[in-house]
Amino acid sequence: MRAGEPEQLLPPAVRTAAAWSVAVILFIAVGGLVVYALVALRAATVPLLLALLGSALLHPVMPWLVGRGLRRGLAAGLTCAVLLAAVFTVLAVLTNSLVHSAPQIAHALQQAGRQIAGRLGPLGDRIEYALSQSAGSGSSLVSSLADGVLSGLGLATQVVTGSVLALALVFFFLRDGHRSADLVRSVLPPDRAETVIACGQRAFAAMAGFMRGTTLIALLDATFIGVGLLVLGVPGAAGLAALVFLGAFVPFIGAFLSGSVAVLVALADGGLSKAVWTLGVVLAVQMVEGNVLQPMIQSRTVELHPATIMIAVVAGSGVAGILGALLAVPLSAAGLGVITVLRGRPFGEPAPAPVPAPDE
Repeated sequence: MRAGEPEQLLPPAVRTAAAWSVAVILFIAVGGLVVYALVALRAATVPLLLALLGSALLHPVMPWLVGRGLRRGLAAGLTCAVLLAAVFTVLAVLTNSLVHSAPQIAHALQQAGRQIAGRLGPLGDRIEYALSQSAGSGSSLVSSLADGVLSGLGLATQVVTGSVLALALVFFFLRDGHRSADLVRSVLPPDRAETVIACGQRAFAAMAGFMRGTTLIALLDATFIGVGLLVLGVPGAAGLAALVFLGAFVPFIGAFLSGSVAVLVALADGGLSKAVWTLGVVLAVQMVEGNVLQPMIQSRTVELHPATIMIAVVAGSGVAGILGALLAVPLSAAGLGVITVLRGRPFGEPAPAPVPAPDE
Protein backbone atom coordinates (compact mmCIF):
# COMPACT_ATOMS: atom_id res chain seq x y z
CA MET A 1 0.00 0.00 0.00
CA ARG A 2 1.44 3.37 -1.04
CA ALA A 3 1.91 6.24 1.43
CA GLY A 4 -0.98 8.62 1.56
CA GLU A 5 -3.58 6.13 0.25
CA PRO A 6 -6.51 5.24 2.53
CA GLU A 7 -6.20 1.90 4.30
CA GLN A 8 -8.07 -0.84 2.46
CA LEU A 9 -10.51 -2.93 4.47
CA LEU A 10 -10.06 -6.68 4.58
CA PRO A 11 -12.24 -8.69 2.20
CA PRO A 12 -15.49 -10.00 3.73
CA ALA A 13 -14.36 -13.63 3.35
CA VAL A 14 -11.21 -12.96 5.40
CA ARG A 15 -13.17 -11.19 8.12
CA THR A 16 -15.67 -14.07 8.30
CA ALA A 17 -12.87 -16.64 8.49
CA ALA A 18 -11.16 -14.65 11.25
CA ALA A 19 -14.39 -14.37 13.25
CA TRP A 20 -15.04 -18.11 12.95
CA SER A 21 -11.44 -18.87 13.94
CA VAL A 22 -11.73 -16.76 17.08
CA ALA A 23 -15.07 -18.41 17.94
CA VAL A 24 -13.62 -21.91 17.51
CA ILE A 25 -10.55 -21.06 19.60
CA LEU A 26 -12.73 -19.64 22.38
CA PHE A 27 -15.04 -22.67 22.25
CA ILE A 28 -12.10 -25.08 22.53
CA ALA A 29 -10.54 -23.04 25.35
CA VAL A 30 -13.78 -22.88 27.35
CA GLY A 31 -14.49 -26.57 26.72
CA GLY A 32 -10.98 -27.51 27.84
CA LEU A 33 -11.34 -25.48 31.03
CA VAL A 34 -14.72 -27.09 31.76
CA VAL A 35 -13.31 -30.60 31.25
CA TYR A 36 -10.29 -29.76 33.40
CA ALA A 37 -12.54 -28.45 36.16
CA LEU A 38 -14.75 -31.55 36.02
CA VAL A 39 -11.71 -33.85 36.24
CA ALA A 40 -10.05 -31.81 38.99
CA LEU A 41 -13.28 -31.83 41.02
CA ARG A 42 -14.16 -35.45 40.18
CA ALA A 43 -14.76 -36.26 43.85
CA ALA A 44 -17.93 -34.14 43.53
CA THR A 45 -18.69 -34.20 39.80
CA VAL A 46 -18.66 -37.99 39.39
CA PRO A 47 -21.26 -38.59 42.16
CA LEU A 48 -23.30 -35.73 40.68
CA LEU A 49 -23.30 -37.29 37.20
CA LEU A 50 -24.07 -40.75 38.58
CA ALA A 51 -26.92 -39.27 40.62
CA LEU A 52 -28.34 -37.61 37.52
CA LEU A 53 -28.24 -40.92 35.64
CA GLY A 54 -29.83 -42.75 38.56
CA SER A 55 -32.53 -40.12 38.88
CA ALA A 56 -33.21 -40.30 35.15
CA LEU A 57 -33.61 -44.06 35.42
CA LEU A 58 -35.93 -43.94 38.47
CA HIS A 59 -37.87 -40.76 37.71
CA PRO A 60 -40.95 -42.55 36.22
CA VAL A 61 -41.46 -44.33 39.55
CA MET A 62 -42.17 -41.08 41.41
CA PRO A 63 -45.51 -40.19 39.73
CA TRP A 64 -46.71 -43.76 40.27
CA LEU A 65 -45.93 -43.65 44.00
CA VAL A 66 -47.25 -40.11 44.51
CA GLY A 67 -50.43 -41.04 42.66
CA ARG A 68 -51.04 -43.74 45.27
CA GLY A 69 -51.04 -41.30 48.16
CA LEU A 70 -47.39 -41.26 49.24
CA ARG A 71 -45.71 -37.95 50.03
CA ARG A 72 -42.80 -37.02 47.78
CA GLY A 73 -40.24 -37.38 50.58
CA LEU A 74 -41.48 -40.84 51.52
CA ALA A 75 -41.71 -41.87 47.86
CA ALA A 76 -38.15 -40.67 47.20
CA GLY A 77 -36.85 -42.48 50.30
CA LEU A 78 -38.62 -45.70 49.32
CA THR A 79 -37.24 -45.45 45.78
CA CYS A 80 -33.70 -44.91 47.06
CA ALA A 81 -34.04 -47.88 49.41
CA VAL A 82 -35.17 -50.10 46.54
CA LEU A 83 -32.30 -48.73 44.41
CA LEU A 84 -29.78 -49.49 47.15
CA ALA A 85 -31.12 -53.03 47.57
CA ALA A 86 -31.09 -53.59 43.80
CA VAL A 87 -27.50 -52.33 43.44
CA PHE A 88 -26.27 -54.53 46.29
CA THR A 89 -28.12 -57.52 44.85
CA VAL A 90 -26.70 -57.01 41.35
CA LEU A 91 -23.18 -56.46 42.69
CA ALA A 92 -23.45 -59.57 44.86
CA VAL A 93 -24.65 -61.71 41.94
CA LEU A 94 -22.00 -60.36 39.57
CA THR A 95 -19.21 -60.66 42.13
CA ASN A 96 -20.23 -64.20 43.03
CA SER A 97 -20.38 -65.19 39.36
CA LEU A 98 -17.05 -63.60 38.52
CA VAL A 99 -15.26 -64.97 41.61
CA HIS A 100 -16.44 -68.53 40.94
CA SER A 101 -15.76 -68.26 37.22
CA ALA A 102 -12.52 -66.27 37.30
CA PRO A 103 -10.17 -69.28 37.75
CA GLN A 104 -11.81 -71.11 34.83
CA ILE A 105 -11.74 -68.02 32.63
CA ALA A 106 -8.12 -67.21 33.50
CA HIS A 107 -6.97 -70.80 32.87
CA ALA A 108 -8.87 -70.95 29.59
CA LEU A 109 -7.42 -67.63 28.44
CA GLN A 110 -3.92 -68.85 29.29
CA GLN A 111 -4.52 -72.02 27.29
CA ALA A 112 -5.85 -70.00 24.37
CA GLY A 113 -2.77 -67.78 24.49
CA ARG A 114 -0.50 -70.83 24.35
CA GLN A 115 -2.44 -72.27 21.41
CA ILE A 116 -2.16 -69.02 19.49
CA ALA A 117 1.48 -68.61 20.44
CA GLY A 118 2.25 -72.12 19.16
CA ARG A 119 1.32 -71.00 15.65
CA LEU A 120 3.46 -67.86 15.61
CA GLY A 121 6.94 -69.40 15.51
CA PRO A 122 9.75 -67.59 17.38
CA LEU A 123 7.41 -64.78 18.38
CA GLY A 124 5.08 -67.36 19.87
CA ASP A 125 7.93 -68.78 21.97
CA ARG A 126 8.43 -65.36 23.55
CA ILE A 127 4.71 -65.01 24.22
CA GLU A 128 4.56 -68.46 25.82
CA TYR A 129 7.57 -67.62 28.00
CA ALA A 130 5.80 -64.46 29.16
CA LEU A 131 2.67 -66.47 29.95
CA SER A 132 4.66 -68.97 31.99
CA GLN A 133 6.35 -66.15 33.87
CA SER A 134 3.00 -64.54 34.66
CA ALA A 135 1.60 -67.86 35.86
CA GLY A 136 4.36 -68.20 38.45
CA SER A 137 4.33 -64.67 39.72
CA GLY A 138 1.80 -65.17 42.48
CA SER A 139 4.18 -64.20 45.30
CA SER A 140 5.26 -61.00 43.57
CA LEU A 141 1.61 -60.17 42.98
CA VAL A 142 0.82 -60.69 46.65
CA SER A 143 3.75 -58.50 47.72
CA SER A 144 2.64 -55.78 45.28
CA LEU A 145 -0.86 -55.93 46.68
CA ALA A 146 0.50 -55.72 50.21
CA ASP A 147 2.55 -52.65 49.30
CA GLY A 148 -0.55 -50.96 47.92
CA VAL A 149 -2.85 -51.57 50.88
CA LEU A 150 -2.83 -47.95 52.02
CA SER A 151 -3.60 -46.60 48.57
CA GLY A 152 -6.32 -49.22 48.23
CA LEU A 153 -7.88 -48.12 51.50
CA GLY A 154 -7.81 -44.52 50.29
CA LEU A 155 -9.53 -45.51 47.05
CA ALA A 156 -12.13 -47.54 48.97
CA THR A 157 -12.83 -44.52 51.17
CA GLN A 158 -13.35 -42.34 48.09
CA VAL A 159 -15.67 -44.92 46.55
CA VAL A 160 -17.76 -45.22 49.72
CA THR A 161 -17.93 -41.44 50.17
CA GLY A 162 -18.88 -40.92 46.52
CA SER A 163 -21.54 -43.63 46.71
CA VAL A 164 -23.13 -42.08 49.81
CA LEU A 165 -23.07 -38.65 48.16
CA ALA A 166 -24.59 -40.01 44.95
CA LEU A 167 -27.38 -41.76 46.86
CA ALA A 168 -28.15 -38.60 48.83
CA LEU A 169 -28.26 -36.57 45.60
CA VAL A 170 -30.61 -39.12 44.02
CA PHE A 171 -32.96 -38.68 46.98
CA PHE A 172 -32.95 -34.88 46.70
CA PHE A 173 -33.29 -34.93 42.91
CA LEU A 174 -36.31 -37.24 43.14
CA ARG A 175 -37.92 -35.31 45.98
CA ASP A 176 -37.28 -31.75 44.78
CA GLY A 177 -36.71 -32.17 41.06
CA HIS A 178 -40.17 -30.81 40.20
CA ARG A 179 -39.15 -27.46 41.71
CA SER A 180 -36.16 -26.95 39.41
CA ALA A 181 -38.21 -25.07 36.80
CA ASP A 182 -39.47 -22.59 39.41
CA LEU A 183 -35.91 -22.08 40.64
CA VAL A 184 -34.69 -21.30 37.12
CA ARG A 185 -37.58 -18.87 36.55
CA SER A 186 -36.74 -17.06 39.79
CA VAL A 187 -33.14 -16.50 38.70
CA LEU A 188 -33.28 -15.83 34.95
CA PRO A 189 -35.38 -13.54 32.75
CA PRO A 190 -38.57 -15.18 31.42
CA ASP A 191 -37.42 -15.80 27.83
CA ARG A 192 -34.03 -17.19 28.82
CA ALA A 193 -35.53 -19.19 31.69
CA GLU A 194 -37.89 -21.07 29.37
CA THR A 195 -35.01 -21.90 27.04
CA VAL A 196 -32.88 -23.21 29.90
CA ILE A 197 -35.80 -25.26 31.25
CA ALA A 198 -36.49 -26.77 27.83
CA CYS A 199 -32.79 -27.66 27.41
CA GLY A 200 -32.71 -29.30 30.83
CA GLN A 201 -35.87 -31.30 30.16
CA ARG A 202 -34.58 -32.57 26.81
CA ALA A 203 -31.20 -33.49 28.26
CA PHE A 204 -32.84 -35.30 31.17
CA ALA A 205 -35.19 -37.17 28.82
CA ALA A 206 -32.25 -38.25 26.66
CA MET A 207 -30.32 -39.59 29.66
CA ALA A 208 -33.43 -41.35 30.96
CA GLY A 209 -34.04 -43.02 27.60
CA PHE A 210 -30.43 -44.12 27.36
CA MET A 211 -30.31 -45.56 30.89
CA ARG A 212 -33.60 -47.47 30.64
CA GLY A 213 -32.89 -48.78 27.16
CA THR A 214 -29.28 -49.75 27.85
CA THR A 215 -30.13 -51.52 31.11
CA LEU A 216 -32.83 -53.61 29.43
CA ILE A 217 -30.61 -54.38 26.42
CA ALA A 218 -27.71 -55.36 28.70
CA LEU A 219 -29.97 -57.74 30.61
CA LEU A 220 -31.25 -59.35 27.40
CA ASP A 221 -27.75 -59.65 25.93
CA ALA A 222 -26.37 -61.27 29.07
CA THR A 223 -29.33 -63.68 29.27
CA PHE A 224 -29.21 -64.88 25.65
CA ILE A 225 -25.42 -65.11 25.43
CA GLY A 226 -25.26 -66.81 28.83
CA VAL A 227 -27.83 -69.41 27.74
CA GLY A 228 -25.90 -69.97 24.52
CA LEU A 229 -22.63 -70.47 26.42
CA LEU A 230 -24.31 -72.92 28.80
CA VAL A 231 -25.71 -74.93 25.87
CA LEU A 232 -22.27 -75.05 24.25
CA GLY A 233 -20.66 -76.07 27.53
CA VAL A 234 -18.25 -73.13 27.69
CA PRO A 235 -16.60 -72.98 31.14
CA GLY A 236 -17.36 -69.96 33.29
CA ALA A 237 -20.59 -69.16 31.43
CA ALA A 238 -22.05 -67.26 34.40
CA GLY A 239 -18.99 -65.04 34.74
CA LEU A 240 -18.86 -64.44 30.99
CA ALA A 241 -22.55 -63.45 31.01
CA ALA A 242 -21.76 -61.01 33.84
CA LEU A 243 -18.98 -59.51 31.71
CA VAL A 244 -21.43 -59.16 28.81
CA PHE A 245 -23.89 -57.33 31.09
CA LEU A 246 -21.24 -54.87 32.28
CA GLY A 247 -19.76 -54.44 28.81
CA ALA A 248 -23.13 -53.49 27.32
CA PHE A 249 -22.94 -50.13 29.10
CA VAL A 250 -19.88 -49.21 27.01
CA PRO A 251 -21.18 -49.30 23.40
CA PHE A 252 -19.17 -51.19 20.78
CA ILE A 253 -15.97 -51.52 22.83
CA GLY A 254 -17.56 -53.32 25.78
CA ALA A 255 -19.42 -55.78 23.55
CA PHE A 256 -16.28 -56.46 21.50
CA LEU A 257 -14.11 -57.13 24.55
CA SER A 258 -16.61 -59.34 26.39
CA GLY A 259 -17.37 -61.29 23.20
CA SER A 260 -13.65 -61.76 22.51
CA VAL A 261 -13.10 -63.17 25.99
CA ALA A 262 -15.95 -65.66 25.49
CA VAL A 263 -14.55 -66.80 22.14
CA LEU A 264 -11.02 -67.24 23.55
CA VAL A 265 -12.35 -69.27 26.48
CA ALA A 266 -14.29 -71.50 24.06
CA LEU A 267 -11.17 -71.88 21.88
CA ALA A 268 -9.12 -73.07 24.82
CA ASP A 269 -11.81 -75.44 26.06
CA GLY A 270 -13.08 -77.07 22.88
CA GLY A 271 -10.87 -76.01 20.02
CA LEU A 272 -11.73 -74.13 16.86
CA SER A 273 -15.20 -75.63 16.36
CA LYS A 274 -16.50 -74.53 19.77
CA ALA A 275 -14.90 -71.11 19.28
CA VAL A 276 -16.71 -70.70 15.94
CA TRP A 277 -20.04 -71.70 17.49
CA THR A 278 -19.47 -69.26 20.37
CA LEU A 279 -18.61 -66.52 17.91
CA GLY A 280 -21.82 -67.31 16.05
CA VAL A 281 -23.88 -66.99 19.24
CA VAL A 282 -22.25 -63.66 20.16
CA LEU A 283 -22.65 -62.23 16.65
CA ALA A 284 -26.27 -63.41 16.40
CA VAL A 285 -27.20 -61.74 19.68
CA GLN A 286 -25.35 -58.56 18.70
CA MET A 287 -27.11 -58.48 15.31
CA VAL A 288 -30.52 -58.90 16.96
CA GLU A 289 -29.60 -56.14 19.42
CA GLY A 290 -28.41 -53.71 16.77
CA ASN A 291 -31.23 -54.30 14.27
CA VAL A 292 -34.22 -55.11 16.50
CA LEU A 293 -33.72 -54.32 20.19
CA GLN A 294 -32.08 -50.91 19.98
CA PRO A 295 -34.51 -49.45 17.41
CA MET A 296 -37.48 -50.93 19.29
CA ILE A 297 -36.44 -50.13 22.88
CA GLN A 298 -34.53 -46.88 22.56
CA SER A 299 -36.44 -45.73 19.48
CA ARG A 300 -35.47 -42.16 18.65
CA THR A 301 -34.67 -41.13 22.20
CA VAL A 302 -30.92 -41.38 21.58
CA GLU A 303 -30.25 -40.56 17.95
CA LEU A 304 -26.45 -40.56 17.98
CA HIS A 305 -24.52 -41.72 14.94
CA PRO A 306 -22.35 -44.80 15.61
CA ALA A 307 -19.22 -42.84 14.70
CA THR A 308 -20.15 -40.17 17.25
CA ILE A 309 -20.68 -42.86 19.90
CA MET A 310 -17.28 -44.44 19.21
CA ILE A 311 -15.48 -41.09 19.34
CA ALA A 312 -17.29 -40.19 22.57
CA VAL A 313 -16.37 -43.50 24.21
CA VAL A 314 -12.70 -43.22 23.22
CA ALA A 315 -12.53 -39.58 24.32
CA GLY A 316 -14.27 -40.34 27.61
CA SER A 317 -11.93 -43.24 28.38
CA GLY A 318 -8.95 -41.00 27.62
CA VAL A 319 -10.18 -38.31 30.02
CA ALA A 320 -11.51 -40.41 32.92
CA GLY A 321 -10.75 -44.07 32.19
CA ILE A 322 -13.53 -46.65 32.32
CA LEU A 323 -15.82 -44.26 34.20
CA GLY A 324 -15.44 -41.74 31.41
CA ALA A 325 -16.30 -44.41 28.86
CA LEU A 326 -19.46 -45.23 30.81
CA LEU A 327 -20.55 -41.59 31.09
CA ALA A 328 -19.57 -40.48 27.58
CA VAL A 329 -22.65 -41.67 25.68
CA PRO A 330 -25.38 -40.45 28.09
CA LEU A 331 -23.66 -37.06 28.33
CA SER A 332 -23.41 -36.91 24.53
CA ALA A 333 -27.11 -37.78 24.28
CA ALA A 334 -27.89 -35.00 26.75
CA GLY A 335 -25.81 -32.58 24.70
CA LEU A 336 -27.72 -33.59 21.57
CA GLY A 337 -30.99 -32.88 23.36
CA VAL A 338 -29.77 -29.39 24.26
CA ILE A 339 -28.70 -28.74 20.65
CA THR A 340 -32.09 -29.78 19.28
CA VAL A 341 -33.81 -27.31 21.59
CA LEU A 342 -31.43 -24.50 20.66
CA ARG A 343 -32.01 -25.24 16.99
CA GLY A 344 -35.72 -24.73 17.56
CA ARG A 345 -37.14 -28.16 16.67
CA PRO A 346 -38.76 -30.74 18.98
CA PHE A 347 -36.44 -33.42 20.31
CA GLY A 348 -36.49 -36.63 18.25
CA GLU A 349 -38.13 -35.08 15.17
CA PRO A 350 -36.21 -34.95 11.90
CA ALA A 351 -34.92 -31.66 10.61
CA PRO A 352 -37.28 -29.88 8.20
CA ALA A 353 -36.66 -30.51 4.52
CA PRO A 354 -35.03 -27.64 2.62
CA VAL A 355 -37.43 -25.46 0.66
CA PRO A 356 -36.69 -25.74 -3.08
CA ALA A 357 -35.68 -22.54 -4.78
CA PRO A 358 -38.34 -21.02 -7.06
CA ASP A 359 -37.88 -21.47 -10.77
CA GLU A 360 -36.28 -18.58 -12.55
